[in-house]
Amino acid sequence: MTNPEVLVRFGFSLERGGAHLARTMMLDELSLLLAYVNDSEAKKDDYYKAIVNDNCLGKRSLSTRKLTANYLANQYALDFDCAIFRSMLFFWNRDEEGRPLLAVLCSYTRDAILRANIPLILAKEEGCIVVREDLEQFIEQREPLRFSKATLKSAAQNINSTCTQAGYTVGRVKKIRTRAKPTPGTAAFALFLGYITGVRGEALLETEYAKLLDCSSGRIIELAEDASRSGWIVFKRVGKVIEVLFPRLLNEQEMEWINEQD
Repeated sequence: MTNPEVLVRFGFSLERGGAHLARTMMLDELSLLLAYVNDSEAKKDDYYKAIVNDNCLGKRSLSTRKLTANYLANQYALDFDCAIFRSMLFFWNRDEEGRPLLAVLCSYTRDAILRANIPLILAKEEGCIVVREDLEQFIEQREPLRFSKATLKSAAQNINSTCTQAGYTVGRVKKIRTRAKPTPGTAAFALFLGYITGVRGEALLETEYAKLLDCSSGRIIELAEDASRSGWIVFKRVGKVIEVLFPRLLNEQEMEWINEQD
């Protein structure tokens, strides 16, 4: 793992809290916002004005619009200058099928609550029932007495909802573990996240970000090769030797940070 200060430069959030205490990953709102702004180089102020001034998400009150803008910014940064958001948006505009997993990958890097607790869902076997109370207990065991019962319930419900939006579970009331559907764009983005944390070679297939793809390492390789053929990334494999490069995703300053950690 690279220096925490460098992770923050790339867009990771290492704060203890997270939007999932009060919201899901807000896939519908994110989709509407990105369709409305439709500018790959938009800055945070542009997104904020779209939500608050233009009310592009159709919220009833000014206070709700401001809250929504803050929650979305917390989870996604919403700024061209942020490498993680900019890279997510790159794939978002090229891989529509992968948008739910792209969103959860991005939110995962910026939300400690989601990051700490989604592994409980991913560890369940396909077909298992996902019980909200189990997740509440898991959260409480990790951080005893930190949250009230109401907050535990809210966080568990929001994480469960995010997992359904991402494709890890199905069902409205009774959640059933299923398998997500990774795509070339999501595989490339997961490899990118591992890469900027300092992971290289075959180990990129085993990072926490790769695990969010919910598939085998062999399938990740197939999808990454598809992404490479599309020109999104550079993926080379000779036997077990793997090299992945991201010339379209990193600017000159960010490449300097990468070279420092290498």
